[in-house]
Amino acid sequence: MLTERQLLILQVIIDDFILTAQPVGSRSIAKKDAVTFSSATIRNEMADLEEMGYIEKTHSSSGRVPSEKGYRFYVDHLLAPLRLSNKEIVTIREAFDDKMLEFERVVQKSAGILSDLTNYTSIILGPEVFETKLKQLQIVPLNDQSAIAILVTNTGHVEHRAFNVPVEINPSNLEKMVNILNSRLQGVPLVKLHEKLHTEISDLLKTHTDQHEQAFSYLQAALLDDHSTKLYIGGKTNILMQPEFRDLDKVRSLYATIEQENDIADLLRSGEEGINVRIGQENPFDAMQNCSLITASYKLSNNQIGTIALLGPTRMEYNRMFSLMNVLSKHMTETFKGWY
Repeated sequence: MLTERQLLILQVIIDDFILTAQPVGSRSIAKKDAVTFSSATIRNEMADLEEMGYIEKTHSSSGRVPSEKGYRFYVDHLLAPLRLSNKEIVTIREAFDDKMLEFERVVQKSAGILSDLTNYTSIILGPEVFETKLKQLQIVPLNDQSAIAILVTNTGHVEHRAFNVPVEINPSNLEKMVNILNSRLQGVPLVKLHEKLHTEISDLLKTHTDQHEQAFSYLQAALLDDHSTKLYIGGKTNILMQPEFRDLDKVRSLYATIEQENDIADLLRSGEEGINVRIGQENPFDAMQNCSLITASYKLSNNQIGTIALLGPTRMEYNRMFSLMNVLSKHMTETFKGWY
């Protein structure tokens, strides 16, 4: 159990280090208005905090920096809500005042706002693909040999998939195929498309279209592309602005990890609802060991759940980040109310 004096010193060290990225010494702590005890007392308390693992000494400097244990204690016990500035509140509110009709546009804009306001990297995960359903399919011929399948889901996501059209399939057969697909696949979860194609759709194509074997083969290419995970990333290069990431090897490794969309999506899904934070080695990927990942959930009206995430250094302004994530997730949930 930390004493009141140790709690105050720990909070001062973490708050100062978050602002300056410089080790904090006893002299700078003694200058704080809230600190009324001597430098000698401060040094003794800092030594005890270091022995307990809440702060660490860097090289030969007399200053201290927070440890991961210190950050965890700070987030769990010392964090006070921070009132956002009027400018920040207006920026978020105005973004949602814009009548954005598609889910994808709302999420992309939200990711951009969050990264702009924080100078960190934002990652937003769309609702679970297992709940995402096909709303409409269009096939647009580009020429005699190629076409584009346009898939629209119930979440407003629009996806374009190019595929080759065999010469045996004439335009009338292509139109029949589209009519069959829209009549039978509307409302089907994307993960069930494979099953539907191999049962009901296959039989219908045999009955109503010529060259059904070629048609079925190319429908698979158009509809069963494995793009089940959808991440929206904002401010990927923001990490370069943080002093902790001047090592290019670290940055490359972190970028490579972010590119593994399925792994990142699994990580975001594994969190509980509400706002949560993983600090340093609490993250499962080696490249994120020097990072903190804050997540917050948002909902659609049918109880589908998506996740907002913010990736930055462990030296993160947690109270402000928590407030921003809270406001943004509430605006997203309110915006999606009644959509689907």
